[in-house]
Amino acid sequence: MQISIHAERPDTADAQALIAELDAELAPLYPPTSQHGYSIEQLIREKVDFFVVRVNGEAVGCGGVQFYADYGEVKRMYIRPMFRGMGLAQRLIEHLIAYAAAHQCRLLRLETGILQPAALRCYERAGFYRIGPFGNYPDDPLSLFYERPIGVQG
Repeated sequence: MQISIHAERPDTADAQALIAELDAELAPLYPPTSQHGYSIEQLIREKVDFFVVRVNGEAVGCGGVQFYADYGEVKRMYIRPMFRGMGLAQRLIEHLIAYAAAHQCRLLRLETGILQPAALRCYERAGFYRIGPFGNYPDDPLSLFYERPIGVQG
């Protein structure tokens, strides 16, 4: 099995399909007021560095990092259901951590929903711990907020 993670624009056909699947998975779980994920247009406008995970050439997951002055934020993290349990989410989050460190980022944060236990386990295994709301996020009872300090390469 050949696994690759490469930067890709979020408006490519593969990235659009992955983001649409993520949105379709989250829609029945959370009301619109609790869905905080960026649209494809927002990902581009906000200059999110976006990555696609491929297995044997097939796009199976995605995720990105948006950089702020004092932290980076993980955005639109997703692995297709049939590819879960293979360690791909962990590889992707490790890739995003290394990418952020290479860009002199010392802290990664993220927002996720309370109804995604596998995602919560993945983030916690990667060293993320719970914090309160950050940035422009409201204090939403359906959201959890995490951060993880990271070393800076160099």
